[in-house]
Amino acid sequence: MDMQTTGLMNRDVQGHWIRLQTLTRVRWLAASGQVIALLVAAYGLRLEFPLVLCLGVVGVSVMTNILSSYIYPRSKRLSELEAMLTLAFDMAQLTLLLFLTGGLINPFALMLIAPVTIAATALQLRSTLILGALAIGLATFLAFAFEPIHMRDGTILALPELFRFGFWAALVIGIAFIGLYSRSIAAEKLALTEALLAMRIALAREQKLTDLGGVIAAAAHELGTPLATIKLASAELIDALHDEPDLADDARLIREQADRCRAILHSMGEAGKDDMHLRHAPLETILTDAASPHLNRGKTILFSATANTDSGRMPEILRMPEIIHGLRNLIQNAVDFAQDHVWVEATWTDTSISVRVTDDGPGYPVYLLSRIGEPYLRDRRGEKRSEYEGMGLGLFIAKTLLERTGAVVRFDNCTDRNRPQGFPGTRCGAMAEVNWPRDAIQADPRGPLGENPHIKQSQDARR
Repeated sequence: MDMQTTGLMNRDVQGHWIRLQTLTRVRWLAASGQVIALLVAAYGLRLEFPLVLCLGVVGVSVMTNILSSYIYPRSKRLSELEAMLTLAFDMAQLTLLLFLTGGLINPFALMLIAPVTIAATALQLRSTLILGALAIGLATFLAFAFEPIHMRDGTILALPELFRFGFWAALVIGIAFIGLYSRSIAAEKLALTEALLAMRIALAREQKLTDLGGVIAAAAHELGTPLATIKLASAELIDALHDEPDLADDARLIREQADRCRAILHSMGEAGKDDMHLRHAPLETILTDAASPHLNRGKTILFSATANTDSGRMPEILRMPEIIHGLRNLIQNAVDFAQDHVWVEATWTDTSISVRVTDDGPGYPVYLLSRIGEPYLRDRRGEKRSEYEGMGLGLFIAKTLLERTGAVVRFDNCTDRNRPQGFPGTRCGAMAEVNWPRDAIQADPRGPLGENPHIKQSQDARR
């Protein structure tokens, strides 16, 4: 499953996030609060308003809950349109209740913000804008049309026009601000969730490829002996059947097919069986492995590995899928934007290991430098680059995976101070630098390797 498919799936599911049971539970809570507020206002505060009619409005909400629980199962999830209409109904019910109880002088007018907030966090932008506009329209309606509340002595509860306008303005600004803020937080959380899902898929794919490579290598090793035996036996048959050309041709065909099988297995896995040697490798080997899918893409990838001061020979590091896939994404990004060359430089000291990937492309946009490594970056200038449309997801995956191994990842544009070694006059653009504490990824090449895992064979196969 690729990243584009994952994004499409998440966008398709987004309109079915809200369960009817959730909204029903919230509506029960709202109805209970409305009944308590009406009774306290009528009998505690001795305010005069159409109590029976107000309780009837609350009863409509209660009946809606009861009917929905009988008609739909508890697991019912609302579509985008169904969720929007449900929230619009709740908003209309609240507006009618406020109309009967003083309009905007009723402090519970603040609850008009709630449906917009729910829409902003769970629905598409279009539905959120529709409900936000509806909430503002209903608030404006309540500012001019409402049934006044009376005291027991007949005094009308009223506010000065300036205060009423202030309440209306505060409500409208609250709807817009809280809706926008909730939408921004929800969108960022969704983007991060999708990016983390893509990272897990990429890591799982890398792990499967690593495991598959070990299986193929083991198969190539284990089948080598029987194929050699077949080839030897067929050669002896050819010598023994020189008087029978037809049978000799069959023996030659067997030998050719055995050679073909060995060639196929050799191309599928060049190493031996899945032994402990495959669990770690020299640093330069890991870099070459990470860059291998991009070596034939028309750009020249130059490797270098040097020790800072007297730090000994090249370290062997763990062959972790996170390291390989993370470095591969950095190299892919460099190859995508490079003009001709990409430099992959490794350096190490007694305490640290560093890898720097530099290209001769245009570099990172300056206004995005502080945000490189976040998921789903979009170019505000509307620029479209050929062959690549990652929107920052690849760099986010690389940064997240590498940081899981203990690395610190830094993105910058190349300058004279960090230009690739040995190329003083060459143009360079973007640079990604990865720094590990040496003990976080270094393997001990002097430690015992342990026994190689063997392929289980059945009794029949042994016979």
